[in-house]
Amino acid sequence: MGPGGGKRLSPPRKRGGGGRGVGGGGGGGREGRDARGERGGGGEEETGRSGSVKSEPDYYSPSSPRLPVAPSPRLALRWERILLKLSGEAFAGAVPLDGGHRDTIDLDTVRRVAWEIQSVQELGCQIAVVVGGGNIVRGGMASQAGIERCAADQMGMLGTVINALALQDALEKLGVETRLQTGITMASIAEPFIRRRAIRHLEKGRVVIFGAGTGNPYFTTDTAAALRALEVRANAILKATNIDGIYERDPRLDPTARRFRTLTHDEAFHMRLKVMDLTAFSLSMEHNIPIVVFDLAERGNVRRAVLGEEVGTVVGGKI
Repeated sequence: MGPGGGKRLSPPRKRGGGGRGVGGGGGGGREGRDARGERGGGGEEETGRSGSVKSEPDYYSPSSPRLPVAPSPRLALRWERILLKLSGEAFAGAVPLDGGHRDTIDLDTVRRVAWEIQSVQELGCQIAVVVGGGNIVRGGMASQAGIERCAADQMGMLGTVINALALQDALEKLGVETRLQTGITMASIAEPFIRRRAIRHLEKGRVVIFGAGTGNPYFTTDTAAALRALEVRANAILKATNIDGIYERDPRLDPTARRFRTLTHDEAFHMRLKVMDLTAFSLSMEHNIPIVVFDLAERGNVRRAVLGEEVGTVVGGKI
């Protein structure tokens, strides 16, 4: 409108289905979004005395402080949801060269594991983690030392929760939202394991850490990993070890031992290869869940496995 009002101008040309001119009262109107920042509007929202018009995101505005950024192409994931099995030994770090005692929890190692998880989560992969507690106490060894088996296994469950808290802290310091769920009730420090809630956390992009194993004695954290993978409908189990796959013989004792690239569940079972404990392996074989056994010490291995690159040994799938 002109300064005196009265004469109506034709509406400004639209751009990309964008703005309409919204007039104010008394002839002091502003032009639409495609002229904003050049004449009159200066990047303000389109509002008038008679109400408001829903504004579009800032990146359509030339005066927006956030420049438009083209979304990076999403990399193709081999699996959309995985369960990562970490042994307690993974938290203790490497054995010192002088043969001395290593820390129960090596914080640099925990931070590196957290970085591995973050690098996969950034791809859009949903991640659940089961942690062991062998760096603190092993139920089987405690039982052999004379502690009643149920009590020894419960001690081991508490050890896994200590590791889980350390990992949760490291992840959150990287800005990764996490939830800790335990197989035994610890209301002041963790959520109880609730299957539907765990799945919902994963769908929201949170990393879910499972501590305290299955919550029952006589079951290993390998079995807990297979069970939780089934319960949250994970597409694969990634088992982190200190060896780069499954060998026909122990490569530390026989350097000529051959590493397998792929195996079926039946082949691994009949060859009596130690992939996971028998209960855990039976669960994964019965429900046809792929297991990837890989070396956690090599940086980026978790990410490469999720992207479908050749890493370690795949049991029940193809590379």
